Amino acid sequence: MGNSFGCSASGERLVSAARDGDLVEAKMLLEFNPWLAKYSTFGGLNSPLHFAASKGHHEIVTLLLEKGADVNSKNYCGQTALMQACRYGHWEVVQTLMLYKCNVMKADYLSGRTALHFAAVSGHVRCIRLVVADFVPSAPFETLQAHVDTDVDDGSNAKRKHEKSALSKFVNKTADAGITALHMAALNGYFDCVQLLLDLNANVSAATYHYGTSMDLIGAGSTPLHYAACGGNLKCCQILLAKGAIRMVLNCNGWLPLDVARMWGRHWLEPLLSPSSETVVSSFPTSNYLSLPLMSVLNIARECGLQSSTTSSSNEIDLCAVCLERPCSVAAEGCMHELCVRCALYLCSTSNVSSEMHGPPGSIPCPLCRHGIISFVKLPGSQPKENRPHVSLSMCTPCIQHPRDVDQPSLAHNTPEIRRNRVASVSSEMLCPVTCTPFPSVTIPLCTCNDGPCPTFEPREEETQDESPRHSQGSTTDHQDKMEGPRLVKTTCSSMFWGRRSCSRENQCNSEINA
Repeated sequence: MGNSFGCSASGERLVSAARDGDLVEAKMLLEFNPWLAKYSTFGGLNSPLHFAASKGHHEIVTLLLEKGADVNSKNYCGQTALMQACRYGHWEVVQTLMLYKCNVMKADYLSGRTALHFAAVSGHVRCIRLVVADFVPSAPFETLQAHVDTDVDDGSNAKRKHEKSALSKFVNKTADAGITALHMAALNGYFDCVQLLLDLNANVSAATYHYGTSMDLIGAGSTPLHYAACGGNLKCCQILLAKGAIRMVLNCNGWLPLDVARMWGRHWLEPLLSPSSETVVSSFPTSNYLSLPLMSVLNIARECGLQSSTTSSSNEIDLCAVCLERPCSVAAEGCMHELCVRCALYLCSTSNVSSEMHGPPGSIPCPLCRHGIISFVKLPGSQPKENRPHVSLSMCTPCIQHPRDVDQPSLAHNTPEIRRNRVASVSSEMLCPVTCTPFPSVTIPLCTCNDGPCPTFEPREEETQDESPRHSQGSTTDHQDKMEGPRLVKTTCSSMFWGRRSCSRENQCNSEINA
């Protein structure tokens, strides 16, 4: 009886409101007790922020953060709300979390995946664009590349070198078994994600290795081109080759990308991947999802807030020409057309128009004159938002530009001749003890096994909000017929988890959210 009116009962009501998108109920509960924003369900699996982020309720996410919820709080699997939003493709939630300076460098406990991995494996290219916003400066893309390669040691060039190195380190951050976001996007055939990651300095020569668990069906020492050959997407293979991927790289199984394509029945890739191929691979333009002005408008929105306020009198306020509701607070460099910060942020987050017709690569067309926008500037009359104290007592999170992660070992320079990717030997005790059948889908399956061997993974449809649909393979038996030799009789778990407990742990968190 006493517990029915206590914090536990109110917390469960807030969890239900966050899951169902009931904004009125959530406001009422948080007005009565703001401490509920940090409430976790029994067992500490997920917080209300995780529920709201996974379901795409960005208004409730904003409400919880305003009431003091920790933007970097982790669930039982070590996953943040940003990871959940990227998993399901809720870019508006990702945008909200980025406004509150969430730490994009955090990795989960299970396999070291960051939010970038979650977005890439599901093909959510808008989420990728937002997650990397703090690493892509609002400057001409080609000029930045040219200045970074010069030897002039002035202050601006040193800053650009640091920004490029921070971007490369984040984009090439590896999860378990050395798998990068580019590996995941190439395997699943998401061309837009692959193109954007390559424009963001993703390493086309990154090789997987034996550690924790491994993708034995493709083999350790595999590059993104091996994974793209397994996935079977022609355009992904073409753009990887255009960006410098090598056809002649052998993985630890002694397979070329051509061998992987043959074993998985991707016969249409053989003319392209053959070592003696004379196919001319044309260059690709810059990704339509590269948004250079996003960093500038994101910083202005953090400083001034989305609800713009000015010091001018009501008679002198110029309303935004796009929404006709809020006063103008930012101006586009070049044409100097004025917009409100909310419309400018929405424009930078959603635009996927090719920049070849209106401006330099990575620019966004102005909605009023179609001039290519590279950066936004704050108008003089814009006031910074109030910093309201809240009940959150969390420690300061480390700066995302200076993470404390141990530097990844540098990869050897590629040579044109055939070579084998060597990996360090790891004790068998570190390998996943669960055995699985060869995965029939090009997606990395989620292992939900708890006791006994893993079940056969079948392709399943997922509800996504992105443009690129997920590919599905044929049956498992068809692919097993194309595999040769006894090396495929017993394979290690391909779900990128540490072991049985980790598989069950993520299954518990996901089942609670999807209940």
